[in-house]
Amino acid sequence: MIIGERLRVLREERKLSQGDVEKRTGLLRCYLSRVENGHTVPAIETLEKLARALEMPLYQLLYDGDEPPKKDVPASWIESGSNGWGSTGKDLRFMRKLRHLLSKMEPQDRTLLLFTVQQMAKKKKAPVAAAPAAVASASAAAASAD
Repeated sequence: MIIGERLRVLREERKLSQGDVEKRTGLLRCYLSRVENGHTVPAIETLEKLARALEMPLYQLLYDGDEPPKKDVPASWIESGSNGWGSTGKDLRFMRKLRHLLSKMEPQDRTLLLFTVQQMAKKKKAPVAAAPAAVASASAAAASAD
């Protein structure tokens, strides 16, 4: 979706001219023309101004549908008030990024990656019994070198 085309369609549906939007937002008509023709991409603050001028929520500028888009966070987290890992702050941002990157992968690559991670999680590392003996022999070798 090209935001400029979407803005033009929404503006024309409301029977507004670029001049009307200019008066409502304070943005120059030439800037609005550049956005609608795809020569420039507006900042989020500018999109908020345009949404207010078109008397609509911001998500409708970016989303073509009658119902609001689904939330990124599963409803069970919101309803239960769960504060589990990945539900807030830095962890939530990480989970969103991970989900976004996984969605870009080919299905067979994603399946292979998830299978590999499952196998890695199942493996239990054997206790390191040889470590004390290796340390002892290394220290003995160092002592004999002196």
